[in-house]
Amino acid sequence: MAKRTTLDQLIACGLEEPAAAKLLPRANEILASPSPSECWKKLSREVLKPGHPFRLHKLLFETAYCDWDPARGPAPAWFPEDGQAGNTNIAALTRYLKLDSYPELHAWSAAHRLRYWRLMIQRLGIRLRRPYTAIADLSRGVESPRWLAGARLNIAESCFQAAGDSPAIVYQPQGGPISTMGYKELLALSSRVANALDDSGLSPGDAVALCMPMTAESAAVYLGIIQAGCVAVSIADSFAPHEIDVRLRLANARAVFTQDTLPRLGAELPLYARVAAAHAPRAIVIPAHPPDVGVKLRPGDTTWEDFLSPLDRFDPRARRPCDHINILFSSGTTGEPKAIPWNQTTPIKCAADGHVHHDIHPEDVVAWPTNLGWMMGPWLIFASLINKATMALYYDAPTGRGFGRFVEEARISILGVVPSLVRAWKETGCMEGLDWSAIKAFSSTGECSNPDDMLYLMSLAGYRPVVEYCGGTEIGGGYMTSTTVQPAAPSTFTTPALGLDFAVLDSDGDSADSGELFLLPPSIGLSTELLNKDHHEVYFAGTPPPPGNVPLRRHGDQVERLGNNQYRALGRADDTMNLGGIKVSSAEIERTLSSVRGIGETAAIAVPPPQGGPSQLVVYAVVSGEVRAECLEESLQAAIRRDLNPLFRICAVIIVESLPRTASGKVMRRILRDEYCAGFKDSPGAGADRDTQRGGRAADDHPTR
Repeated sequence: MAKRTTLDQLIACGLEEPAAAKLLPRANEILASPSPSECWKKLSREVLKPGHPFRLHKLLFETAYCDWDPARGPAPAWFPEDGQAGNTNIAALTRYLKLDSYPELHAWSAAHRLRYWRLMIQRLGIRLRRPYTAIADLSRGVESPRWLAGARLNIAESCFQAAGDSPAIVYQPQGGPISTMGYKELLALSSRVANALDDSGLSPGDAVALCMPMTAESAAVYLGIIQAGCVAVSIADSFAPHEIDVRLRLANARAVFTQDTLPRLGAELPLYARVAAAHAPRAIVIPAHPPDVGVKLRPGDTTWEDFLSPLDRFDPRARRPCDHINILFSSGTTGEPKAIPWNQTTPIKCAADGHVHHDIHPEDVVAWPTNLGWMMGPWLIFASLINKATMALYYDAPTGRGFGRFVEEARISILGVVPSLVRAWKETGCMEGLDWSAIKAFSSTGECSNPDDMLYLMSLAGYRPVVEYCGGTEIGGGYMTSTTVQPAAPSTFTTPALGLDFAVLDSDGDSADSGELFLLPPSIGLSTELLNKDHHEVYFAGTPPPPGNVPLRRHGDQVERLGNNQYRALGRADDTMNLGGIKVSSAEIERTLSSVRGIGETAAIAVPPPQGGPSQLVVYAVVSGEVRAECLEESLQAAIRRDLNPLFRICAVIIVESLPRTASGKVMRRILRDEYCAGFKDSPGAGADRDTQRGGRAADDHPTR
């Protein structure tokens, strides 16, 4: 049956009748092609424009693929062009190794891990003060490799290989103009930080925290800490005082860099006050609006200008590859977050993934709305700078049109996102009508994405690929991703990351098309220790029997294998949830909610919306009789905003008489998840009514905020 569309359909999509009449013949001419992919390729390149309503994009996409065989996997929305694909870093690597295709390249990289990482270290130009005697010492097994055995280095040196006058950072403060900091200027500022840390009596190995937004200064501080041989402690600027205090204590931080206030959407949030309330050690306070700090400091705290050394040259401390450079935090299934050290080799994983999967070149401008408290903050620094590219930083919230203009004016070529951010853009239309033609690729990470949202994102730039990128803090990057040399289907992964591999197993430990994902070590980037937990117990104990004598490493994600060797992420297999790109345990949320008056006990779960997309927070609550259901959600949300993180939003509150428990007394959250999701699958309307009666909101009615 011939594929075609009608004038009425085009008008219903938002086109004026003259424009619809002009577009219709060409669209139907293309749709007459028997090849769905050829139809869409021509429609996306010759007919559709970013200024067209998204309903039109979606109509033509669905019409082109109306007879697509799902056994072939999800339908692709972007195809690499021969000229572009041939200029990618992946193509160069494939040619160098005399291989014929990307699948051959991945198979080679997984079978020859040590050779792959040796080659990436050469391609990235990683600077070593003393060469390694072995790319990896595996004498303690693949669970505990010692990478670059015998070497000495300071990984910050590898961030300054570009010409000094090349742009290192392009940035825009709230309400200000776009400015640029060159590599020479960034090196000088980070060296002043390193000298000042030395003058303060801090020694290599000492922990120094950062609780501040992603700015040019915070990037310089981060690199200065590493240059001095100290250890950066990453704390998100959105955390409440108690959570800041927990992280400072776990890392034994001796000082903290912060900002006096946090400008957001015209408001000034009290960041320094929160750090001070966390009983922080000595604070170095950077003004949000230079030159002066706008708050009164505690005795012993120091302003940025008073702290900085006048000396802008520093000889970076050469240390062992296994020495820590950064402590990040990722929640497990208990109340206390996991303290995950990155060592000097972890940034090689960041930079390698940026080099091959995101195809970062020296001329690229890379933006990713993020924070040093999330692994993508350090990732952005290393992936951009080690690849000699430019890092782009926007100081205000990325939710409005101001950010879109920054993307346009800064000529961003690689734009990273969290899926919930894209959904907000789609709901408001705030990014439409902008010139994003400089973008060559998007990337999406942090949570499960929705195909409609990702198709929308592609359409904003005239169809560019979305590199789906899934990994974790304890990986230093991604384990599952896509590339710029393979067709891109929305919300779909096309490959394990180069240099590693994984297995998908069912509950019996057998290979399956849908199940829990386990990594096959070793790989640079995979953690080998935790500061406050038993690393082996967390990642290796109790995993299924290893295939081929390689122990499986637990990660906790559920994955589905689709047709044509593609994958879809299904979320967490354990009780850790991912809300807005931030991992948090059920225990942390439940501990916070227990302080609300009238709450007996709670169970926090994360559920996917019925149409797919980022996980949403649902709370089951046992309450006392005097609690008013209509006020409960507001009270619980206020507690989370005040005591945990204002970015976490409750989707629904369900009042129950009791929580399901195991014989040992553990709450069975998985049963609650299954029950909640089944309510939508079996009777979405009934599920929505149920939540509304209890003062909550149905998951599919919950706006992204």
